[in-house]
Amino acid sequence: MTVPTGGGTDRGPAVFQKILIANRGEIAVRIARTCREMGIATVAVHSTADRDGRAAAYADETVQIGPPPARRSYMYVPAIIEAARRTGADAIHPGYGFLSEDPDFARICAEHGIAFIGPPPEVMEVAGDKARVRGLLARAGLPVLPGSDGTPAALDEALEVARSVGYPVIVKAAAGGGGRGIAVAGTPAELRRAYRETTAVARTVFGSGEVYLERYLPAARHVEVQLLCDAHGAAVHLGERDCSLQRRRQKLIEEAPSPGLSPHLRARLGEYAVTAARALGYQGAGTVEFLVDPSGRPTFMEVNARIQVEHPVTEMVTGLDLVREQIRIAAGERLALTQRDVRLTGWAIECRINAEDPDAGFRPTPGVLEVFRPPGGPGTRVDSGFAQGDRVPSDYDSLIAKLVVWAPTRDQAVARADRALAEFAVGGPGVATTVPLLRELLAHPEFAAGRHHTNLVDQMTRPKGDSDVREDDVRTGAHR
Repeated sequence: MTVPTGGGTDRGPAVFQKILIANRGEIAVRIARTCREMGIATVAVHSTADRDGRAAAYADETVQIGPPPARRSYMYVPAIIEAARRTGADAIHPGYGFLSEDPDFARICAEHGIAFIGPPPEVMEVAGDKARVRGLLARAGLPVLPGSDGTPAALDEALEVARSVGYPVIVKAAAGGGGRGIAVAGTPAELRRAYRETTAVARTVFGSGEVYLERYLPAARHVEVQLLCDAHGAAVHLGERDCSLQRRRQKLIEEAPSPGLSPHLRARLGEYAVTAARALGYQGAGTVEFLVDPSGRPTFMEVNARIQVEHPVTEMVTGLDLVREQIRIAAGERLALTQRDVRLTGWAIECRINAEDPDAGFRPTPGVLEVFRPPGGPGTRVDSGFAQGDRVPSDYDSLIAKLVVWAPTRDQAVARADRALAEFAVGGPGVATTVPLLRELLAHPEFAAGRHHTNLVDQMTRPKGDSDVREDDVRTGAHR
């Protein structure tokens, strides 16, 4: 099941001595655990809301960097750089969300002699411009949906694009991500509204009002390919993940591998991902995301230039520690495996347990976790930044924990995930979670048959008054 990661020790003159973790919650704990195994000291930065969090308790040193609002703490670059300088950290790991895809932050790190554990800033700039990277990778040979050539300068141009490619169309923020700044239009009247609303949201959330259009696929599968690329030109893919079960275009359940893909399509997706990495000059861990239509035809969607929330399912089927590989690559080391070394074994499923009420339009339900008893047993992993008695704050993303299971077959993995969810006791006064919905989704006939798609959850829930944009997305740069 495992793939060698180079043998020998991770420690040596090229590897970092101290890493500052510029994030919070489960991903901060996750990074700190790998650092401890590698013999690397850690610094956890935290807001006043997270001073008693597990990430702060787990790290070797802590630095308080500001009040709860993310823009005054986890996204406040001067405080993070000063914390790194004061503690002597020689690298910063940004996790996901927050500053993880901010090329200016990566440049500032370099100016202060601090390594940024992620892609080079120029790569992030291209990958972060969804319209630009779409054109670049189309020229590299990846299939793309019919849509705009760049970003329409005005509504009239957007209407002309839609008339040319055919309705329905999807309007996306060029600088967007995480399911935000997206709207679907089935008629010219809907496009006028969607264009105005999406440009306004994009300006508010991402600082750029540019949008682009693509033909909309209403019943597609969302499939992404995990990459590792070093600074010496080597690139490998680690297979694909299926992320089709989503609410408001944010993921609920992910699995690896993706069910229902032919060996030929699986190989093509891996080849496309490596082609994309080489076209971008990519370095580090990242993903190339695709939509697969009901006929099995793939089209490129976007590149995510960071570690992703769902990376554990890839770890479970490959035996690799992706955070360890990120750190080694950022330290200048060569990949210790080739494509032929990659072996996928069994099936893994991840369920995101959020403090949200699915019956109330996925309204966040912050509060004290009076009960937090995670499951155990064979092939069962729980990544979390919380413990019993902790408060889920209202200032950040609502993720409480990630339940990840592995089994030899998909049916066994589904059964194991359901068993573990049934064991997972979590909540408190006013703290509803997604656990009941996750069990419902695992039992859904379309999921059981591997025929689920990106609209299934919305079709099941249809919340009244729901919106693609939440106030906490604007406040926090929510996890994606």
